Amino acid sequence: MVTFVQQLINALQLGGIYALIALGYTMVYGVLKLINFAHGDIFMVGAFIGLFLATYLKLPFVAVLLLTMMLTALVGVTVERVAYRPLRNAPRMSLVITALGVGLFLENFVRATVGAAPRDFPVLVAGSAWNVGGVTIGSVQILIVGISLMLMLLLRYVVSHTLLGKAMRAIADNREVIGLMGINPDAVITATFAIGSALAAAGGILVAQAYPVIEPYMGIVIGWKAFIAAVLGGIGLIDGAMVGGFILGLTEVFVAAYLPSTFRDGIAFAILIIVLLVRPTGLLGRPVSTKV
Repeated sequence: MVTFVQQLINALQLGGIYALIALGYTMVYGVLKLINFAHGDIFMVGAFIGLFLATYLKLPFVAVLLLTMMLTALVGVTVERVAYRPLRNAPRMSLVITALGVGLFLENFVRATVGAAPRDFPVLVAGSAWNVGGVTIGSVQILIVGISLMLMLLLRYVVSHTLLGKAMRAIADNREVIGLMGINPDAVITATFAIGSALAAAGGILVAQAYPVIEPYMGIVIGWKAFIAAVLGGIGLIDGAMVGGFILGLTEVFVAAYLPSTFRDGIAFAILIIVLLVRPTGLLGRPVSTKV
């Protein structure tokens, strides 16, 4: 029982990170019907921005987290403005190829500027731990789960109860009509990229505190797994990204506990294939019929 609870805590930590990054995928898909394959590399850029702020400016954790989210949001907005907006009316395949190209550019830009070698991330949170009923709970675990849930609930509130959230839902429902209602679609899309990139940056900082070594290609595998989480829950659905992230985290932790750890990544991609075959709309998604 103790081991099960310990693994559950670890799963919540991992699932919270996946969910934060998956939200960026699902938000962009909701407003543009675009899978932003560069999103995992936005997560990586956020981690390196945090490294600069923590190492050279010596800022504390909260300042590093907030500034990294803001600066990475600017990176996401720049990517949207430079790479995606000119192709908004282009064939879908052009956008997919561009997204892959943006990811490669970000990886190699970071590699060229800071080097390919892994970098140690400063420990910004004291690594204390408590033993409760035989279960060890670390302060970093509490921090990651708490911040992840807080940011997810905040996003849920923004989407459900603010004018910006209403505009996001409107553009996801019908992008052609929203301009006739006095809403600027470009502004809404820009805000969506900013929020999604900021959440990915938060995930980057939290990962760097849990596993304090970062490198330019760290966003590839984590980015794909966050994409799997978004598809699992229902791509385009905020709640789906949250649910999918935690389910994937639970699956990986328990697979690693009872099977060889090398199976963990394979199981994640097997989940993607099964979901696409059995329920393409995801666990929370519903098939949509279109009249022609």
